[in-house]
Amino acid sequence: MTTTPTDDPADSSPGPRPDAPGTAAELADAMTRAIKRIRRQTGWRLEPYGITPGQARALRTLAHVPGCETPDHAMRLSDLADQLHIAPRSATTVVDALEEAGLVERRPDPADRRAVRILLTEAGRAAVERIGQVRDEVAQEYFGEVSPGDEEVLLRVLRAAEARFLAAGPPARTAPPGAAR
Repeated sequence: MTTTPTDDPADSSPGPRPDAPGTAAELADAMTRAIKRIRRQTGWRLEPYGITPGQARALRTLAHVPGCETPDHAMRLSDLADQLHIAPRSATTVVDALEEAGLVERRPDPADRRAVRILLTEAGRAAVERIGQVRDEVAQEYFGEVSPGDEEVLLRVLRAAEARFLAAGPPARTAPPGAAR
């Protein structure tokens, strides 16, 4: 296993943070640290393959579309942007790089000639497999000492929190008290 320095000194603290007022905030801090470490390790492991984390997300999203190798079933560029929660221009940049690497192809949409569909190539499918292996390795390394029972509990809690969050709808975006307007 490769050990690498952290980018943020706050990342290195395994315990409760003094600025975390309660259990929920401590949990959020612990999750943030975990996500940063997992993303960083995943990014480093994907570098030799010439794949960025953003490109990996796009490839995995495309691969989840049944029949993504055929123009009739491939995802539209605009739908990819929506699924990735990024601007269409950003999705275009990601797809440009993936196309240059031979991992995807652009094709006109058979139903709407103005639209473009993104097809996963054979090389793209192989890249999705590599990405899956890297993600599994990093997850195993990070959670390796966690018992299967604790993993199940953590997963159940996170799924329940996500379901409640989504059911409540997007939170209102208001300025905090005292913020400049």
